[in-house]
Amino acid sequence: MNLPVNGFKRALREGRSQVGIWNTIPGPVVAELLAGAGFDWILLDTEHALTDVPDIFGMLQAVAAYPVAPVVRAAVNDTVLIKRLLDHGAQTLLLPYVQSAAEAEAAVRAMRYAPRGVRGVSGMTRASRFGAIPDYVKFAEQELCLLVQVETVQALARLEEIAAVDGVDGLFIGPSDLAASMGYPGEAGHPAVVAAIEDAIRRIVACGKAAGILTLDQGFARRCVGLGTTFTAVGVDMALLRQAATGLAQVFGRG
Repeated sequence: MNLPVNGFKRALREGRSQVGIWNTIPGPVVAELLAGAGFDWILLDTEHALTDVPDIFGMLQAVAAYPVAPVVRAAVNDTVLIKRLLDHGAQTLLLPYVQSAAEAEAAVRAMRYAPRGVRGVSGMTRASRFGAIPDYVKFAEQELCLLVQVETVQALARLEEIAAVDGVDGLFIGPSDLAASMGYPGEAGHPAVVAAIEDAIRRIVACGKAAGILTLDQGFARRCVGLGTTFTAVGVDMALLRQAATGLAQVFGRG
């Protein structure tokens, strides 16, 4: 059995735009539904969701049959959490609130086995197809993809240092947290925040790394793609559900 190819990582390296959807509702049912919706990638969130590490196992199984790339967001940049998610078979991780090159370097080490890192070794994991992939430990790193979130004024000031870390494949801008950090909580569309986001995208692209973002503003999403984002999330399951439900209620004079 061969090591699964990470098509998402290859797409980012080739500069091909990947459009994604955010999955915050835990469990395999919604994950599988979204996996079949036609997006290039799906974010399985364990930071701002009820979804926890054990849930990810079944959710990865549920989306595996579809031509969509699962990206798992850990709750925090933590060696143990990273190890567990990788062992479950996640090949691409998104880590929140990375503030410095040192924190990015720690994440890279957590993604890699010794001697290049500190990821703990286990032979019987879903990642290695329960030991069926020969020499998984030697070659796993080739198909792993690390995305880090830059979402504060401090992180943006160190953007080039973070991007320069070997093993960081992409930088993701978090508009809501950035807006709060800039003194505009709840105002991700504030002109100053938008300007900072657009500047950050240009800087990430200039560094030769993949740039990413989540925005529900379709016009701004297209603007970001035009500026160079190659992994762009354009919807969140809970927001879509609320929008559809309230819209239907209003059609019948409710709400």
